[in-house]
Amino acid sequence: MLTALRYTVLGPVRVWRDHRELALGPPKQQALLALLAVRAPGPVTVHEAVDLLWDDDPPDSAVNVVHRHIGGLRRLLEPGLPPRAEGSHVLRTGSGYRLVADSGSLDLARFRELRGEGRRAIAAGEAARGAALLVEALRLWRGPVTVGGIPHLRDHPVFVAVENEYAATVREAADATPWEVSALAEDVLDALRRAAAGRHRLDEGLQARIVTGLGATGRQAEALRLYDTVRADLSEELGVDPSPELRAAHQQVLRQGAAPPAPAAAPGPPETGKLTVRPAQLPADISSFVGRADELAHSQALLAPDDQGAHAPVVIGAISGMAGVGKTTLAVHWARTIADRFPDGQLYINLRGFHPGLPPLSSPDAMRDVIDALGVRPSQVPERPDALAALYRSLFAGRRFLILLDNARDSEQVRPLLPAAAGCLAIITSRHRLDGLVVADNARFIPLGLLTRAEGVELLVRRLGADRVAAEPAAAEAIVDLCGRLPLALAIAGARAVLHPTFSLAAIAAELRESQGGLDAFATHDTRTDARSIFSWSFQALSPAAARLFRLLSLHDAPDIAAPAAASVAGVPLREARRLLAELVEHHLLTEYGPGRFSCHELLRAYAAEQCEGQDDEETRAATRRRMVEHYLHSAHTADALIAPYRERVPLPELPDGVYPQAFDGQIEAADWFQRERQVLLAMVEQAARHSAAGDGSCWKLAATLELFLDRHGRWQEQHHIQTTALEAARRTGDLPGQANALRALGFAACRLGAHDEAQRHLTQALELFGILDDPIGQGRTHRYCAFLANVMKDHERALDHYRLAAECYVPTGYASGQAAVLNEIGWTHLLMGDYEATLLHCEKAVAKHQEIADLSGEAAAWDSLGYAQHHLHRYEEALTGYGHAIDLYRRIGDRSLEADTLVHAGDSHHARSAPRQAEEVWRQALELYESLDHPDAAGVRERLRRLAEDVTAR
Repeated sequence: MLTALRYTVLGPVRVWRDHRELALGPPKQQALLALLAVRAPGPVTVHEAVDLLWDDDPPDSAVNVVHRHIGGLRRLLEPGLPPRAEGSHVLRTGSGYRLVADSGSLDLARFRELRGEGRRAIAAGEAARGAALLVEALRLWRGPVTVGGIPHLRDHPVFVAVENEYAATVREAADATPWEVSALAEDVLDALRRAAAGRHRLDEGLQARIVTGLGATGRQAEALRLYDTVRADLSEELGVDPSPELRAAHQQVLRQGAAPPAPAAAPGPPETGKLTVRPAQLPADISSFVGRADELAHSQALLAPDDQGAHAPVVIGAISGMAGVGKTTLAVHWARTIADRFPDGQLYINLRGFHPGLPPLSSPDAMRDVIDALGVRPSQVPERPDALAALYRSLFAGRRFLILLDNARDSEQVRPLLPAAAGCLAIITSRHRLDGLVVADNARFIPLGLLTRAEGVELLVRRLGADRVAAEPAAAEAIVDLCGRLPLALAIAGARAVLHPTFSLAAIAAELRESQGGLDAFATHDTRTDARSIFSWSFQALSPAAARLFRLLSLHDAPDIAAPAAASVAGVPLREARRLLAELVEHHLLTEYGPGRFSCHELLRAYAAEQCEGQDDEETRAATRRRMVEHYLHSAHTADALIAPYRERVPLPELPDGVYPQAFDGQIEAADWFQRERQVLLAMVEQAARHSAAGDGSCWKLAATLELFLDRHGRWQEQHHIQTTALEAARRTGDLPGQANALRALGFAACRLGAHDEAQRHLTQALELFGILDDPIGQGRTHRYCAFLANVMKDHERALDHYRLAAECYVPTGYASGQAAVLNEIGWTHLLMGDYEATLLHCEKAVAKHQEIADLSGEAAAWDSLGYAQHHLHRYEEALTGYGHAIDLYRRIGDRSLEADTLVHAGDSHHARSAPRQAEEVWRQALELYESLDHPDAAGVRERLRRLAEDVTAR
């Protein structure tokens, strides 16, 4: 059960728990809470939070700061919540977070609920009741959303929209208020004054209503003074005369009229208001409709119970998704399943928001289409937009309509068409997310993604018949995968199979493969179904900068991209990149599947690549690829230096212009970045090999920065592959340092994989090249790798020889960390030889030397070796002490891989001293770490736990 919390954002942001106000923490945390509350119950993406919290360019750590503030809010709202736990109040969504709050706990939600009830009452002809409900909503207003310490917050569009909601509600209340009801009149006048005192001071509609209200309540002199003041302000500040609306209010006061100017009356429907037509305009349902069970269930849940009938609140469902994903298909299917709940009719309007040859349908033209569909004679349809809108609303009043607004361009096109009458449903489809409707109009967002593979196969069954699909199930699944599970692409591929019944599904799948991810396989002669044409409608709606980024992202040869990398792709600062990414997400050309991480559907990527090829010259494309590789190279270099600060590194040139590398707040964040970006980094090594300029060394340098991470995480096949790629690239350009580094890393990877002859060959060549280069540090690490290989091959004397040679390389250079590491590795070799006392001697020296230079990672490794030696001497308590020091150090620096290794050793010591419960506990900790890293050593820990369980059962 949720803790009783109460939030207010209409004024200073405040929170109470059981009548006790909470201290909300630093200003940015308060601002984030305000944003979550304003958007509740909808989501807030991380990049929206970043845009809110930093008025200028955000720091590179902005996303992490947002996550920390989310954690702070969770613990604030739910004391005692364990670290990293989600809790019950701030929940994770696909691309951000949402606050669990409703009209019972959040003043803005109650404000919107009352406003909705008031508008519905007015639409039903109950003006006085509606005005009273609007006034009740207005009494909740204590001022604009404010957070101390962030002056720009009030001007953020999200919070300006809240002020605009308030001003719109004031206007609605004023238009509906019977001025003879003195209590209501005073409340409305007070709200009008407050609204007009802020950013709406020169809002002539508000000022006209104040003038009218003052005159209608007997204060004509005050009304005339206000008019003179406003007229002077308009002339001085804007250089304009009062509007007709304000002048009309002034004239009314001069005539001492008591009633406010009502909206222009529209001619009513014929006779008694009964409609002459019951529209049934929904398109036909599609026989091949499949799946979408979750979306349909979510949509159905928006509807009120049948017994509420005409008293049910108006519902607005906004279906949003990329081109070709099936938005209209879902909308029509849902509308047809519930059509009988709307006895006055079902309306359909194609708003042409994204049409290849026609402009978007204007709101007045859409209204005229509806009015015509409802049987109103043309002679009764007014020309003036306000009168037209009034007639449109009046036709919905007291009736239950379903209206499907298909292919909407944006919220502004849709908003005037939304019914205000109770019992109505508006279903909207758009390639945009229509955030404005979600925030200001309480629309419910229904995101539509790709089909599952099973749903894609079922779609083919519906199109081709069960027998044909059952005869080639593997080919059917291949078609679904090659179409990227996009309904449009599947429909095109299915149509080809229908038109060619003698073609096997395997042949059609082969055709799709031969298109190599391009769009030729999805071309048709009909612009309504041709993939290029359909994608172009979204692309052409982009700003030039967003269109450029979309094109250039096709050059990023990786499955996804983070915002800082996208900034480097575009060559623009991170703040600007986030704005462009948000625009692409809004148009459903990208998907923000995680906070700050973006992916693109394969077919959209193919479209982007075609546009890039046609619009961006080779120089632009080459410059973009260079910025991408440099971004990952500099980011990985920084992360590697944080993870192992005393390890030798490859030198990098100065950061090029237009490159915005990732910044990290410590070792844990750097390690997490490597884990998160692993697939992208591997792809960038390949891209660097293909496209980097000769002599820049970016390919082998990027591979070198990945070496430690891949090794510690057991990614030895991946290591072998990228170091092979780096070696080939370095050989093509005659880059000797590149060849030496790649050969050394490749040899170590081969050793890890058990290819000892190959390892020896590569390491020998590396030693020769480092000698030619006169690089003693490079020679030293290569000798250590040769020693490691010798130990694996049980040739411990040869291993000691290589370690002595490594030390000889390090001493003249003063490389203290390398010298200390060699001491530990010599100790480990003695351990392998069974000389545990010699191990203790060397490893104690290694601990001391690492402590001298504050090399925490090296110190931890030496403590682990000491513990291992003590274990073999059967001194288990001393072993656990050494392991404890190592584990503490690994946790301090965030090295989860080596922490897991040491936990395994500690579990072995617990088991050896007959403490099975403690052994199980630390082994399970190790297993959890290994599994989080997808590390191959997890299998060994599972085996230990299995044997332990068998031993306990046997006892």
